[in-house]
Amino acid sequence: MSYQSWQKINLEKVDPAMIEEKYAAGFILTRIFRTMDQVRSLRVDLKKFVLSSENRRILRKGEEIEMWAINLPMPLENYDWQIHAVGAKFYNEKFGSGTFSANKIKELLTTENSNFNLLLIFRDKKTNQDIGWSICFLSQNILHYAYPFYRLDVDKNLGMIMMTKTVAWAVACGLDFCYLGSIWDEKAKYKLQFSPEEFFDSHQWQSAEKF
Repeated sequence: MSYQSWQKINLEKVDPAMIEEKYAAGFILTRIFRTMDQVRSLRVDLKKFVLSSENRRILRKGEEIEMWAINLPMPLENYDWQIHAVGAKFYNEKFGSGTFSANKIKELLTTENSNFNLLLIFRDKKTNQDIGWSICFLSQNILHYAYPFYRLDVDKNLGMIMMTKTVAWAVACGLDFCYLGSIWDEKAKYKLQFSPEEFFDSHQWQSAEKF
């Protein structure tokens, strides 16, 4: 899992309007409190976005999965330890041991020392079980789909189902952009499923078709 960046900045406070300006300049919030990194950020222009046939196919495959949003931090008494257990297992197996600890995931979800203010939860309606989550930042105009994770023993398409449902939800919310994290190499090209998308090249935004 790559953490390359061109610049780092420390924020005096978590101000949504100012943070939106930083996202427009290629910065994204990190798991370190009040820290942003300037990266090869990828975003979907939601005002121009139209579902493709592939997007619609993915949504059909995910018809039995429902999604809802919870504001952070979550009350500790309602927090399920399995969330950070699944998250740590997911990141360890996908990106290497120690990539994202259970303690850090819990901290981001349950304390004030977090840059993130939204948790998306994905539930299988057939089994009535939560199978996927994503830690996000939401403001008036943007959504950052920052740290998704899910149970690895379920549908292999779940990751793309979650991302596509999130983009469709962001459109329904009337947001301007949905940020999908960074895109540095071939491994991140799975994010190139939406149109129009653009990436930040360290100076300006470019069409993702050029990536």
